[in-house]
Amino acid sequence: MARNFTRIGVIGLGTMGTGIVEVFAREGLQVVGVEPTEEALERGRDHLRNSTDRAVSRGKISAVDRDALVGRVHFTTSMEDLADVDMVIEAVPERLDLKQEVFSAADKICRPDAILATNTSSLSVTEISVATSRPSKVVGMHFFNPAPVLKLVEVVRTVVTEQDVVSDIEALAARLGKVPVVIGDKAGFIANALLFGYLNHAVSMYDARYATREDIDAAMRLGCRYPMGPLALLDLIGLDTAYEILDTMYRQSRDRLHAPAPILKQMVTAGLRGRKTGKGFYTYEAPDSPVVVDDDLTPVARDDDTAGRPVEKVGVVGSGTMAVGIVEVLAKAGYDVHFVARGEEKVARVRAALERSLDKAVLRGKLGQADRDDALARVRGSARLDDLADRDLVVEAVVEELSVKQALFATLDEICRPGAVLATTTSSVPVVDLAAATSRPADVVGLHFFNPAPVMDLVEVVRTVSTAEDVVATARELCARAGKHAVVCGDRAGFIVNALLFPYLNDAVKMLQAHYAGVEDIDSAMMVGCGYPLGPFDLLDVVGLDVALAIQRTLYLEFREPGLSPAPLLEQLVTAGYLGRKTGRGFRDYS
Repeated sequence: MARNFTRIGVIGLGTMGTGIVEVFAREGLQVVGVEPTEEALERGRDHLRNSTDRAVSRGKISAVDRDALVGRVHFTTSMEDLADVDMVIEAVPERLDLKQEVFSAADKICRPDAILATNTSSLSVTEISVATSRPSKVVGMHFFNPAPVLKLVEVVRTVVTEQDVVSDIEALAARLGKVPVVIGDKAGFIANALLFGYLNHAVSMYDARYATREDIDAAMRLGCRYPMGPLALLDLIGLDTAYEILDTMYRQSRDRLHAPAPILKQMVTAGLRGRKTGKGFYTYEAPDSPVVVDDDLTPVARDDDTAGRPVEKVGVVGSGTMAVGIVEVLAKAGYDVHFVARGEEKVARVRAALERSLDKAVLRGKLGQADRDDALARVRGSARLDDLADRDLVVEAVVEELSVKQALFATLDEICRPGAVLATTTSSVPVVDLAAATSRPADVVGLHFFNPAPVMDLVEVVRTVSTAEDVVATARELCARAGKHAVVCGDRAGFIVNALLFPYLNDAVKMLQAHYAGVEDIDSAMMVGCGYPLGPFDLLDVVGLDVALAIQRTLYLEFREPGLSPAPLLEQLVTAGYLGRKTGRGFRDYS
């Protein structure tokens, strides 16, 4: 039977510590909150007061409940007040020496049966536990920020933690309305080990000036439906905290993907630590404010910006799902669209698929009947590439094979009028290889739509070293007219989204392969702890393991980074034919 906790001690009343105090007090537990000075204690009171006042204003709790909650908290500067608590959890800064000092002191004061827990997000729980005379009663209880809101709690056991202690903390987390996952003592645990590699990669991408901060963040919000972009999330976490977590992970794993990007240390040293200081990757109106204000890096529209080429007639080559989606997007945007498919039968299929999609939009109230009819009236199809001779812009959406695309671009180069823009919606083929197949490389650009194109708001506009400025401007103007958000990046494997997404998915497979955690716990950690719409294994099964492997191989071959090598387990599953939902089996069984 699980232990009945009634009195909890919390050491450290910063944002995280105070959030943990609130979580326990909301559940009716008596809480002793400890800080070493009256000044720090008052800041903790203010944090709790502000948080509970916001909850009242939003209708989450009543004023009476708020007063009762605050009344259950005893604030003190004396560690001696922890003498009769059932459990202590520390939430002091991420320094091993400081945490060991806190645990050593608590060990001497607390009852012999009291559990000592740490909220560390990166440090070794084992190393913290050896500062006590009761390492078997030391456990990690890692809440996520903001603790009153986020549901995940990582319960971290060391090799000597008693099973009863783990079970009691699991039950306590569930009592608090949290989702506990039990894991071993490894730097970063589940969520941070996967999250911070991705965040670090985004920082390196920004530092290399591959894309702007705004475009990197928008790409991940819109392309993956993440709640925040990586750079904005780093500002929220705190760049100093992120640096410490990455440095700890790197020292344990020696994986260069976890070696903190040099610009992180430079920004921390300069005092640019994110929201807490009012400036990080973005500038905020005041310290601790979430409101972003303009700064020297904020994009501004200038009168001397290059204008795009006039586009009214567009062509689409292809007959698959993506091609049909692009035809629909462009037709609804008011363009005269001519699509080309291989054979009259496929032309008819494209037309039928387009009609079905538009009819669904009408039924769902997304589109008026008159707008549906107008869009269809703007679309013609044929099996002849020569019919694209009068187009201002042509988008290819054929199979992802370099030789097929090169042959198509060479043919379009001969057919299309001078000045027409040739675009590819490839997600993996180098755009410059397609440009080189033409006599007009300056007119070639990437227009990477996301599937399903009518629904997803993001388009990656990919410029090669040869792409003309007015061609990039043309691509952006087309996206704007179609109601899409364009992000501009260079011609590099994975562009923005896939280059950040698939290494994270690959890391999740490596974590599973190492038997550190199971499919369900890893998926839960990322969905509940980070707010992702899908866990990594759910997403891999949807995308297709063969597709994921092909993209990961492309990234590895381009960057030659050992940490990007495909996980052997991923290769083995693909070899066995376990490709995800499309075959009925991947990381889960769908049969």
